[in-house]
Amino acid sequence: MFTRRHLLQSATMGFGYLAFAGMNAAQADQQAPQNPLAPKEPHFPAKAKRVIFLFMGGGPSHVDTFDYKPALAKDEGKSGKYGGRLMKSPWEFRQRGQSGLWISDVFPEVAKHADDMTLIRSMHCDQPLHPGATTQMHTGTSQFIRPSLGSWTLYGLGNENDSLPGFVSLNPPAGGARNMGSAFLPAIYSGTKIGGPGGQFFQRFRGGSGETVPDIRNPNLTDRQQRAQLDLIQTLNREKLQRDKVQPGVEGVIESYELAFRMQDALPALMDTSRETQSTLDMYGIGQNETDGFGKQCLLARRFVEAGVRFVEVTHNGWDQHRNLKADLQTRAEGCDRPIAGLLQDLKQRDMLKDTLVIWGGEFGRTPAAQGGDGRDHNNKGFTTWMAGGGVKGGYSYGGTDEHGYAAVDKPCHIHDWHATILHLLGLDHKRLTYRYAGRDFRLTDVHGNVATEILA
Repeated sequence: MFTRRHLLQSATMGFGYLAFAGMNAAQADQQAPQNPLAPKEPHFPAKAKRVIFLFMGGGPSHVDTFDYKPALAKDEGKSGKYGGRLMKSPWEFRQRGQSGLWISDVFPEVAKHADDMTLIRSMHCDQPLHPGATTQMHTGTSQFIRPSLGSWTLYGLGNENDSLPGFVSLNPPAGGARNMGSAFLPAIYSGTKIGGPGGQFFQRFRGGSGETVPDIRNPNLTDRQQRAQLDLIQTLNREKLQRDKVQPGVEGVIESYELAFRMQDALPALMDTSRETQSTLDMYGIGQNETDGFGKQCLLARRFVEAGVRFVEVTHNGWDQHRNLKADLQTRAEGCDRPIAGLLQDLKQRDMLKDTLVIWGGEFGRTPAAQGGDGRDHNNKGFTTWMAGGGVKGGYSYGGTDEHGYAAVDKPCHIHDWHATILHLLGLDHKRLTYRYAGRDFRLTDVHGNVATEILA
């Protein structure tokens, strides 16, 4: 039996070798559709070729990380705008690099890369609760199931390696397919899940030559036997497709089977980090308890994009500090600070940062006022994300919140604007990247979105 259960559930993308029983090569070529994952030309010259999205699930506090608010320290203990008492950050902010960007001591390693970063300090979204805000950050809407940012990217640009999925989600965010799926786009553009919530897989993963994805090997059949079996299955699938004319489900199965067959060799080799140098492993914090799991994910993200994967998302959870802010946020930051800095450094020394867009951010920020004495509540009216590489200005701060950090007041950047800017850096016009569904042309930004042109290098 062709056992690729996990891959066939998640790798619903790809198109490869075609061999139809009873057909010669010319007949097979005539019936074979064009590869929907083949690289596509962007709408205009792109600054970035690929994306690594570092998603901080839970909503990290902007006023404790990247949004310096001296007035918050000055007014500590005073009544907040919406109740509660203002609470200054427990961490000092310092000017970093030649650019002098203000970044908190909670991210000392990332701060060393200030001159490669653009801080977008005027983010805002429509949803104050985690599920809706997370979905809006990934898809542009919280009300309907829509294609994710990664799916739109893959749809617009295709992939550069036909033996690997074009959109990979390492330790996917809560919500599963809602945040990494293709919705009404063809299933081929969905994200491929590796690992699960909490990153347990990456805590176990040692980067050796052993299996790295469940069911990727077939212990009962040789490759040649699998190929013969798959050819028979594909012949039956294509006969059904020819009868039905339009059958997206069958098309998705055909494409995922082919990709799964190729992935059984390509994916384990790519995830085998045993030949990485010790200095590289140390750079990511691999082997150290607090950074090992996320360090492995960041290293794999680099290996994936280096191999031609178009969009990689890496999730780091646990940023929901309603209480115990000082200890818990410090722990969260220590778990990802060195791995993220290592990723930026690794990309830079491989000359890849210039055309790799690295994005960092959570679904919203936190309130300037204290919650329960040592915590902060949700704040969707103002927060910070940052971008590095991929054609953005280095050492640059865009927009801002009010003096205490409650709301975006200077050059507000809505999620739609953020998405439009990311697509623009990839050479895609968000107004032209559309897909017709249910009688309407849909796009990631719906009928909104303006490119933040000031951040472009």
